[in-house]
Amino acid sequence: MNIRAVCTDIDGTLLDSRRELSPRTIQAIQLIREEIPVILASSRMPSAMRHLQRELGILDHPLICFNGGYVIRYRPGHEIPEVLDSVTIPVSVCEYILKAVEGKSIHVSLYHEDNWYAQQEDQWTAREAKVTKVQPVITDFTSVLEKWESMSAGAHKVMCMGEEQQLNILEATLNATQAASIHVYRSKSTYIEIAPRAISKASALIDVLKVYYTLDIAQAMAFGDNYNDIEMLQHAGYGVAVANARDEVKAVARYTTAKNTEDGVAQMLEQHVIASLRNNV
Repeated sequence: MNIRAVCTDIDGTLLDSRRELSPRTIQAIQLIREEIPVILASSRMPSAMRHLQRELGILDHPLICFNGGYVIRYRPGHEIPEVLDSVTIPVSVCEYILKAVEGKSIHVSLYHEDNWYAQQEDQWTAREAKVTKVQPVITDFTSVLEKWESMSAGAHKVMCMGEEQQLNILEATLNATQAASIHVYRSKSTYIEIAPRAISKASALIDVLKVYYTLDIAQAMAFGDNYNDIEMLQHAGYGVAVANARDEVKAVARYTTAKNTEDGVAQMLEQHVIASLRNNV
């Protein structure tokens, strides 16, 4: 295998049962990071990914945030990231989503760059904060949307969390009315994640490899488990699904590795990337 870059999803793919990086995973990535770029690609915001980069020793490697809506890289010694791409959901669409959840027990979070906005602290914000190690800004959405409107900005991601039946109705409504501008997918039965229609992890990875490394996505090994990983695994030269991935993801992957809870990413890197680097020494 001529693998020149690695890109991996985080939740359900890279992290273990504790939602942490296992020692084996950390070691595997640290063994290749000097020779091969390791790019994290997630629906998460930057702050929810930076602590993982720090543990892996790849703070200066690019980040694909919000499923490709915000693609950045922190240069050594710089606190403000270099932005390769930024695509947002228009304020008008955000307003439509908020109108659609009125009167329902659905929690909505809005994300822009490295900011997470929620209207109240509840079980959903507590759960997300525990998993991502980031705290939301509790504020009224009217002021947030007004600020974005004045900046000609919008949301990099909208996340809706709640009871499955209500989310089923919301998902159907959004797909029927807003499909031209947004992509709606279920990361869990109780989670809906909404991103701009124009972006994907695949398109972001193609740009990152071309701009920063003069590489083609055919030279990349990519790992994933969920619907938002399908296009990336299809385009990558070495698309790998973890064993716990959805069947639709496994169907398009070129390879399958062990579950995320069994260090599937590390196993694949050890067998096909680390071994190859050692043979070339």
